[in-house]
Amino acid sequence: MQDVMKKAEVLIEALPYIQKFNRKIIVVKYGGSAMSNEDLQRNVIQDVTLLKLVGFKPIIVHGGGKAISNWVGKVGKKAEFVNGLRVTDSETMEIAEMVLSKVNKQLVTMVQELGIKAIGLSGKDSGLLHVKKKYSDGQDIGFVGDVDKVDPEILYDLLDRDYLPIIAPIGLDDNFDTYNINADDAACAIAKAVGAEKLAFLTDIEGVYKDINDKTSLISRLTCSEADDLIASGQIGGGMLPKLGNCVSAVREGVNRVHILDGRIPHCLLLEIFTNRGIGTMFMNDTDELTSCAK
Repeated sequence: MQDVMKKAEVLIEALPYIQKFNRKIIVVKYGGSAMSNEDLQRNVIQDVTLLKLVGFKPIIVHGGGKAISNWVGKVGKKAEFVNGLRVTDSETMEIAEMVLSKVNKQLVTMVQELGIKAIGLSGKDSGLLHVKKKYSDGQDIGFVGDVDKVDPEILYDLLDRDYLPIIAPIGLDDNFDTYNINADDAACAIAKAVGAEKLAFLTDIEGVYKDINDKTSLISRLTCSEADDLIASGQIGGGMLPKLGNCVSAVREGVNRVHILDGRIPHCLLLEIFTNRGIGTMFMNDTDELTSCAK
């Protein structure tokens, strides 16, 4: 009976969040180690499926960097990076598109095995993601794109028809050349364009720390101004710096809440969204009140 009561308490704790986010769009950026472990993959897909079944309108934007690097190695090429961005010549772009397409259809299959209709697409479909060539500190790094326009009509149409869109981060430029896009950037651009209630980044870190060497310094909630101060302090570096920039940009451009979560933790999405305390770092506007249901 005690176990049954605990389950009931969990459901009651989740109730206000289910009510609050019913019919709201949530964008989930899925990448990192959670993509390379089959059990974690299934946990993430189960989480997103549950969100849909309780009334959310989820959209998945996925990466595939590790798989791309593996395939680049298999054809005898060496993966090159400049400031964390993959140098992408035409052959590497072809490999990246092939791998991302394969990953995309695997995720579609996993969702449909759970009884939910899913559609896999890339930013090339229906002009979803238009890009301009991205440079790294002025250096040409090949077919790497910056999203400069999102046409979300296909996403609205799919959501209205009760599909779960799963998007590979590839786009087209004015000349209809294909470009690889950083998955974080793609997710952020899409979340802004659809006016998402939430944007969740699944990463390989628990969240944002005041001191990366002190695991007790995890920050549960950050306003945009606090995030600005943290960035200006120089305490944040490496791959977390552009991620913080994306989080702040998304909130300031209309996304209500942005979350950084550790995708290695089973069911991290459910724990963050449906519990009072949460487990990662949540970004919000400066004017929002920090109430127990501020999610």
